[in-house]
Amino acid sequence: MVDWKFWRKSRPLAATLSLRSRGDFGDAHRVDFEELAPDIDVFLGQAAYLQLGFFETLSELIALTPSLEKKEALSRAAGAALTKHEALVGLIRDRGDDPTALMLPFREPLDQFRRATHGVRPQETMLSVHIIAGMLDDFYLALAASYGDTGRRVARILGADADRQAVVEILTETIDSDDEWRSLLAMWGRRLVGDTLLVARAALRPKQLQLQDEQKVEPVFTQLMAAHSRRMDDLGLAA
Repeated sequence: MVDWKFWRKSRPLAATLSLRSRGDFGDAHRVDFEELAPDIDVFLGQAAYLQLGFFETLSELIALTPSLEKKEALSRAAGAALTKHEALVGLIRDRGDDPTALMLPFREPLDQFRRATHGVRPQETMLSVHIIAGMLDDFYLALAASYGDTGRRVARILGADADRQAVVEILTETIDSDDEWRSLLAMWGRRLVGDTLLVARAALRPKQLQLQDEQKVEPVFTQLMAAHSRRMDDLGLAA
C-alpha cells in the first residue's frame, strides 16, 4: 500500500469542492471543505505530475501495441495528457514557481501508484488509464473551485478533451471479443477504485478525518463513484 502521509499537509483556505459536468462551471451543488483543501502548491504539483504519469503510461502502451492504427489512437490520448501537463507547468511558471520543485514530492508515491495499477496485459493498463484518469480528472476539476482565478485556469486545462475515446473503442472491441476478457477487465476495474480514491482522499485530508469532515467528503466521493459506474457501464462492465 502506498504511504500518503506526506500528502496531508494543508493550510486553511476558503474552499469549495463540487463535481459537475465537463465544461459546466455554473451553479452546481457544492460541498464546503474549508481547511481540508490542500495548499495551492500541493494541488498544482499533484495535478501536473498526474498528467505526466498518464502520458508516460500511454507512451508505454504505444510501444506494446503492434497495430499501427491503435498506436496512432493511443498517441492522440498521450498527446492530450502531455498538453495538459505542459499547460499546468506553464501556469506554475506564471505564478513564479518552479514546476520541478512542486512536482518532486509526488514523484515517488505517484510512480509507485502507477506501477501498482499497471496490468499484466496491455488491455488492463489501458483500462487503468481510462478509469484512473477519469476519476482523478473529475476530482481535480472539482477541487479547482477552491483556488479562484488559478483554479479556473486549471479547470479549463483539465476540462479539455482527453482524447481517450479511441482507448474506449479498443477496450470495447476487446471486451466484445471474449467473455473471459469481460470478466477479467470487470474485476480489474473494481480493483482500481480503492487506491484511486485513496489518492484523492490523501490530497484533502489531515492525518485523521473527523466525523464532520467525513460527512463533507462523502457526497463528493459518492459522485465520483457514480461517474465511475457510468464509465464501466459504457464499456459493458459491471462496476
